[in-house]
Amino acid sequence: MYVVLKRKTLSALLCVIIAFAGILLAVLTTNEDTVPTVAGNENWGLGFSDDGSPPTGNASVEELKKLNACYLGDVSKKELYLTFDAGYENGYTEKILDVLKKHNVKATFFLVGNYIKTAPGLVKRMVNEGHTVGNHTMTHPDMSSIADKEAFEKEIKDLEKLYTETTGQKMQKLYRPPQGKFSTKNLEMAKELGYKTVFWSLAYVDWYNDKQPTREEALSKLLPRVHNGAIILLHSTSRTNSEILDELLTRLADMGYTFSLLEN
Repeated sequence: MYVVLKRKTLSALLCVIIAFAGILLAVLTTNEDTVPTVAGNENWGLGFSDDGSPPTGNASVEELKKLNACYLGDVSKKELYLTFDAGYENGYTEKILDVLKKHNVKATFFLVGNYIKTAPGLVKRMVNEGHTVGNHTMTHPDMSSIADKEAFEKEIKDLEKLYTETTGQKMQKLYRPPQGKFSTKNLEMAKELGYKTVFWSLAYVDWYNDKQPTREEALSKLLPRVHNGAIILLHSTSRTNSEILDELLTRLADMGYTFSLLEN
């Protein structure tokens, strides 16, 4: 009898403790000044296994497809997709455009508002020579930290407007998150705005102006890892990229690769 009563008492006490813990947790996490955050924020990352094979990403091709996002093209074809990110003009884009014209290769330039404002002539040249300009946001913030739909939409639409005012054309709805920072909610909001979110499957550290890689370092990072359907990310602010691009495109063509433009 004593044992039964003791078990009942312990069970009742445990229920009280659990209930109290729940109330305490609710009190601690409820605050009128709390800023809503987006769960599951991530930095886009890749895992390579064998050279020449497509890498794995933070999310699978199938998962991204549901959210109108991608990081790979058609891996059954020897097609590549060349993309450049640019937050500002660093004096190398003209040479990059010259090389692209020489090889008859079209690329997608993901631009920030500052670039369009300060280098409108280069933006117009991109368009006139058949390249695509994609949306890299107006001010290049960490978009994964933006939970408010209106704030997210403003970053996208402000750049759209500036692009149209500069070129007289509508921006193609291709979006690349600044620094590759994203969340599921971000991808959903971009999709609702009619955008395809474009990550990448091949890149290297090329963005430090005071620590540019050598020709050998750059080519050794890019050529062995190239693969069918690769979406290549380069920065047009890179001196090295402007210097190796002619050789890079020549060697990729010798390997049997062709280039295609991204589509929404």
